[in-house]
Amino acid sequence: MAQPLQAHRPAAALRAAHEDRGLHARRHRARGLPVVGYVGCDTPVELITAAGALPVRLAGRAGRDTSLARTYLDGAVDPQVVNVLAAILAPEDRDPAPDLIVVTHDCDASLQLFHTLRELRRIGAETFPPVHFVDLLHLPGEPTRRYNLGRLRRFADQLAAWRGRALDAAELAEAVADHDAARAARTALRRRAGALPGGERLRRYAAGTAMPAREYADTLTAALAGDAAGDAAPAGRRLFLSGSSHDTADVYDALEGDGWLVVGEDHDWGDGGDQPPVGEPTLEALADHYTRAVLPAAVRPPLGTAVRDALADGGAQYVLTYCRRYDDAHRWVHPALAAATAAPAALLRDQPYAGIDLPGLSDRLLSQEARMTR
Repeated sequence: MAQPLQAHRPAAALRAAHEDRGLHARRHRARGLPVVGYVGCDTPVELITAAGALPVRLAGRAGRDTSLARTYLDGAVDPQVVNVLAAILAPEDRDPAPDLIVVTHDCDASLQLFHTLRELRRIGAETFPPVHFVDLLHLPGEPTRRYNLGRLRRFADQLAAWRGRALDAAELAEAVADHDAARAARTALRRRAGALPGGERLRRYAAGTAMPAREYADTLTAALAGDAAGDAAPAGRRLFLSGSSHDTADVYDALEGDGWLVVGEDHDWGDGGDQPPVGEPTLEALADHYTRAVLPAAVRPPLGTAVRDALADGGAQYVLTYCRRYDDAHRWVHPALAAATAAPAALLRDQPYAGIDLPGLSDRLLSQEARMTR
């Protein structure tokens, strides 16, 4: 069931959920209800909610001590997932500390995380909650949908065994309705491209992965209604951000502190996570949704909705492809993205987690713009 809005302003409540990802987990647990931490943009969160648990997407944090995690998972793997492993092995005050962990195969880094956790649990090297793997595929066609339907049924059975009773139709219907309301609110936020600083938009998006779905929908809707309609748009050189995902606003804040304004992104923590409603509260409808409407970066078309909206509605004038170290696949898409947008474009490789090498970025993009306008 939905929780009441906080007494403070809705925008502040969203920011608090971003800054303290364990905030709502602690409230949920105080009511005697479990928390499920998940990794992967294609996690079927409706089933977790229907089981009476709060789904919280596990995220990294700038400055976290990852030395223990790096003894198990290091080298050619995205440092973001190493940071998440550190949070699982040694939770800090603001981490959700879940009762169960769910990992999907949305990218190779997530799969490596699952294999690491499974082996650590097998040999008893570390202590952490049970881990489930949900292997959803995203190829077109009926065989993929039928395979995913089987995976969803298995996950529903696993959740039922975990909590001690089966998920019923009423629970699933309420969960689907709540998450569809959250999706509708996220879509309304995406349509505000350019009206809010990119860092603020990302914080509002990320809050939805750490709050109960209906409470998030109500809070975000109230925050959008409370934004001053007559206020001037924030200042800055309007930038579309592609490449690696961002589970914190650190890179956005650095860019916007340097005179840029992020008006769109294609990663799944931001605009790229926009989804249509599921609609029908059945496993078959969820299988359709997670097969066709939820696309991880590896299978997403390079010029999707997020790019088009940022260029049209957000008025993006520049393009930046940001690649963290060991997350270089995005650079292969960069030439096509730059050519299709016909805008000054830059590629940054080997970036640190939650950080960005800013020196020279303005010179590169502005010099390109000058050459293109001669």
